Amino acid sequence: MFHRTPRSSPPVAVAGEGSFVIDAEGRRYLDACGGAAVAALGHGHPAVAAAIGAQASKLGYANTSFFSNEPAEALAEAIAAQCPGTLDRVWFTGSGSEAVEAAIKLARQYHWERGDTRRTRLIARRQSYHGNTLGALAAGGNPLRRAAYAPLLADVSLIEPCFAYHHARADETPEAYGARAADALEAELQRLGPGTVMAFLAETVVGATAGAVPPEPGYLAAIRAICDAHGVLLILDEVMCGSGRTGSFLACAQDGVTPDIVTIAKGLGAGYQPIGAVVCRAAIHDTIADNSGVLLHGQTYNAHPVACAGALAVQSVIREEGLLARVAAGGERLRGALLARLGPHPHVGDIRGRGYLLGIEFVADRAARAPFDPALQINQRIKAAAFARGLLVYPGGGTVDGRRGDHVVIAPPYNTSDAELGMIVDRLGESIDAVFATLLAAG
Repeated sequence: MFHRTPRSSPPVAVAGEGSFVIDAEGRRYLDACGGAAVAALGHGHPAVAAAIGAQASKLGYANTSFFSNEPAEALAEAIAAQCPGTLDRVWFTGSGSEAVEAAIKLARQYHWERGDTRRTRLIARRQSYHGNTLGALAAGGNPLRRAAYAPLLADVSLIEPCFAYHHARADETPEAYGARAADALEAELQRLGPGTVMAFLAETVVGATAGAVPPEPGYLAAIRAICDAHGVLLILDEVMCGSGRTGSFLACAQDGVTPDIVTIAKGLGAGYQPIGAVVCRAAIHDTIADNSGVLLHGQTYNAHPVACAGALAVQSVIREEGLLARVAAGGERLRGALLARLGPHPHVGDIRGRGYLLGIEFVADRAARAPFDPALQINQRIKAAAFARGLLVYPGGGTVDGRRGDHVVIAPPYNTSDAELGMIVDRLGESIDAVFATLLAAG
């Protein structure tokens, strides 16, 4: 086994039970991050397991160059029904990275089919993450992830993110900062030449790289207007924040903005099977259908029937159990509990996010919002301290600029109980206290 950290082997997970993962030694870990904001229904949900088993026994695989399949058709209908307006054509992939790759290629082919061949440029944002395949990585703005592969990456323009905690001025309202942050897109379009840009790509709520950073009021609406003014497609990456994670099927619905293309993945199938999707406006689909008639992209496991059956069951459970409303309300309670427990801590700078996608940023100096020395690896220390207490949290470094800054992300299953939410707050608080007590004792 080639592990992510080849010098050490992690514990072996052998079972899951609701919000808990169980290792080979029998230790139970409360999964406060859903792995990587994936396990939206926790582990071992009987309805999902039954749907996967039934489909596997009926039809395990059908290549999309020959066939469609019933679960894929039904899942596409279910997704389209939850998306606004004419955002209703669905292309299935095997992961979030694949979805972003497909979205970028789809944007290019759309302009190409229309004869607008000059549009080859993509604009994205610093402190973003869009996946680890080369195209998605090129669009990501995390310097540490990009460094080793920089010579292989396509040229993508990266503008400043909408990150009020570090970039807003003290005298700015949230709305004023949101407008100023959006102006960075207009400036880059003018620098490149608007007619050369095919799309702008951004996470609606920034996930792992910056730690659950939501857009400021008016930011996405301003971005939408800028894209419309210049014929640029708006691609929103909701691989982490979509599929209900923030309390609505698409996070951008809370901002009143509809993109031209959106990517979803993690919560779509809740980790029971690998799956992702690209959803685009009907006009984009029809442009390709009415011209070449072929999407110049495809992969072996597109619209995999077992994965689609599992995801369809996940979405049915979310609907039948009213989990979107539970996430919206529970997210407010969880954030309030975290603020009460950790808000006074001298090294907790910010607690932010939406729904069940929350980030906690750690600072050496609260007044200056100054990060710790990266050599201290604060985020990894907190991950380890929580792990020792039977709690899984998702750590991140380079929060501020790709090198400096520490945060952890909390992203529990949508059906986490109130008692389990309390356990998350208690265990995380104990872990943070222990880490900083150790650092203080060491001077």
